[in-house]
Amino acid sequence: MSSPPPDASDPGIADAAQPDAAQPDAAEADAADRVRSTDTGSAGVGPHRLPWPVDDRLDPELLAAGDHRNVADRYRYWSVDAIVADLDTRRRPVHVAIENWEHDFNIGTVIRNANAFNVAGVHVVGGKRWDRRGAMSTHRYLHLHHHPDISGFAAWSAAAGVPIVAIENSVDAAPIETASLPSACALLFGQEGPGLSTAALEAAAMVCEITQYGSTRSLNAGVASGIALFAWSQQHPLGT
Repeated sequence: MSSPPPDASDPGIADAAQPDAAQPDAAEADAADRVRSTDTGSAGVGPHRLPWPVDDRLDPELLAAGDHRNVADRYRYWSVDAIVADLDTRRRPVHVAIENWEHDFNIGTVIRNANAFNVAGVHVVGGKRWDRRGAMSTHRYLHLHHHPDISGFAAWSAAAGVPIVAIENSVDAAPIETASLPSACALLFGQEGPGLSTAALEAAAMVCEITQYGSTRSLNAGVASGIALFAWSQQHPLGT
């Protein structure tokens, strides 16, 4: 299922294919993403030997200076646009969403996990701005969407035919390890502390929880999103 295009007009969410250097926090992320290093022990590759290959996917700046970004080896020297275009050919049908009422620093980790599973889209519900540091520039390779409130997100869900699966510890929640998760769905996470809002739980088609065996009541959204995405991927392997 195709996902709607990123909301390029949103000043707090970076379009994966567009530069965002006008925003201070985005500029820092961009610098981290394109860091140049002369340390032979650093990740990545150095300048490409001449003559350079003829390939529209390659970024001349990276060919000249080296590519030390945290990207898979097959994407070395590729431009961000080229990487996004390639990822778009094999996005998984799952979406990830998180409520953003208290500017939870875990949102960056949620987005990094979403990139690892190559999700169809990421939805930030509530505040537009979020702390990019935990994302480590992985937001550049995703399609991010903003919804001002749960009703807006629920309207998108209904129109796209993508049911909402709330991840929350509650009496009525089904254990995610035994629940049957839809192939196309949006996994919705709450904030550190309060968890999901009542409106979010009411908008969900189903509620799942991550079974825990220790003394802690809950997991933060960053950890929970990684576990939930892995549980989903176990039910829907690539190619099914």
